Amino acid sequence: MSTAAARAPTPLTTLRHRASSSSAATTTTSSSSRLSGNAAHLANLESLFRNRGGGAVEKNHHHHQDPLRPVVGTRSKRQPLLRLPSFLKRTRGVDDPSAAAAAAMSPRRLERLLQPAAPSPRGDISASWRRLHGSDAWRGLLDPLHPDLRREIVRYGEFVDAAYAAFLARPDASPSSPSSSSSHLQSLQVDPAYRVTAPLFATASAGLPAWVAAAAPWAAQRTSLVGYVAVCDSPTEIRRMGRRDVVIALRGTCTVLEWAENVRAGLVPATTSSPAHHHDDDDSAKVECGFWNLYKTAAPQSQARSLSETVVAEIRRLLDAYKGEQLSITVTGHSLGAALAVLIADELAGLGLAAQAPVAVFSFGGPRVGDEAFARRVEARGARVLRVVNAHDVVPRFPPSAPSPLIGGLAGLGPYADVGRELRLDSRASPYLRPDADAACCHDLEAYIHLVDGFVGSHCPFRDNAKRGILRLPENQGGNVKQLYISKAKDMRIHLDAADIIVPDMVPGNKQVVECVH
Repeated sequence: MSTAAARAPTPLTTLRHRASSSSAATTTTSSSSRLSGNAAHLANLESLFRNRGGGAVEKNHHHHQDPLRPVVGTRSKRQPLLRLPSFLKRTRGVDDPSAAAAAAMSPRRLERLLQPAAPSPRGDISASWRRLHGSDAWRGLLDPLHPDLRREIVRYGEFVDAAYAAFLARPDASPSSPSSSSSHLQSLQVDPAYRVTAPLFATASAGLPAWVAAAAPWAAQRTSLVGYVAVCDSPTEIRRMGRRDVVIALRGTCTVLEWAENVRAGLVPATTSSPAHHHDDDDSAKVECGFWNLYKTAAPQSQARSLSETVVAEIRRLLDAYKGEQLSITVTGHSLGAALAVLIADELAGLGLAAQAPVAVFSFGGPRVGDEAFARRVEARGARVLRVVNAHDVVPRFPPSAPSPLIGGLAGLGPYADVGRELRLDSRASPYLRPDADAACCHDLEAYIHLVDGFVGSHCPFRDNAKRGILRLPENQGGNVKQLYISKAKDMRIHLDAADIIVPDMVPGNKQVVECVH
């Protein structure tokens, strides 16, 4: 089920502002004259759109006359947020922009193409956090999507993004040196209000043959950094949220052996060692074999614990440390991480920890985890699950939810069931993404966060005043971003750094220096 969120260890993507070296006149031109030239260009472009029969241009366009400063940053190499097998990827041609799409554009919208992602304003949710955390199964909050819930979902998606960044920065991290891993995670500055308290590792149940491991040691790695636990330590944020929040963030599939576990779709008993066995527990609950193996297998190192044991021990420690305070436990993950998040929530609730701190799951593009008995057990134990699903993402459709001749003929396989509530999105609703975006884009974590940020309701257009920039979309899914926006951005002489961002039809050798407009 998927993924690798490649981002630099820095929390926000920044633009590269270059100084021109091709002309002495450029070095003598004042900053104000360059800016006024950009403002004039924007005004001319806006007038051109209007004369072509475009729709209403956003108000306050005089804002462009104000001095605009470029964002100065450092180069950051990027990788796709998803590693799918090559047979799921396909090359796209350049689509012809429609007149309707051209009419809908304005310079203000085009500017957002180059703005780095920034958190949406956060309001005070102290009086409503329980509903936002799923106490009422998010009734009345999903369609239309409540603005406060939208901000919370985006925020938790960025915690998962940091989990990907942690792995990609240290793919060889080991549970034998947890202090080093914790320091590495803390340096990522996941959220300034949170402190990372423990790294989390997942271990595949089996390894590769010795001859394969010798030829490709990187492919034989059984134990990998899969996420972390963090706790809110900011008094201001605690007051805003109405409680101290504990976050468990989990990335998706990144290693060969994790892929191998993903395809082990047979159902196995989801047995628990809970001494506080609930009377409404369903002992017949079963879950996907590969997910269960990754969750319950201990690392080969001596005295190493499984992901399950590590999470339970750390959450118990934090509950004891902050005993007497109002706490919440939020588990969030993407793809494989979404499946593990459900298993964690089920176990924590089954141990009775949900009575001390409500347990909620915010998952992105997650596959089905278990059968109907398991879904009933998760609900009965009190864990609340919100699944964020893209209608065009294939991963949430597997394993199948209904028996078929093929599935029925395979031993150990049976119907799977969805858990909790669903927030259904549509990647075709985004004005920036191609309607025929490939499987990688439809399952991409950044695409999910982008869709959440723009979603208003199932019968509403994409939110045009979304606060979160879309710069990461052309960085990670350049072939799936509408060429209309790329070409118009080039017309505005606002160039993405071709050395860092691979976008079709961009001229990699063009080193012309321009002013970055925001």
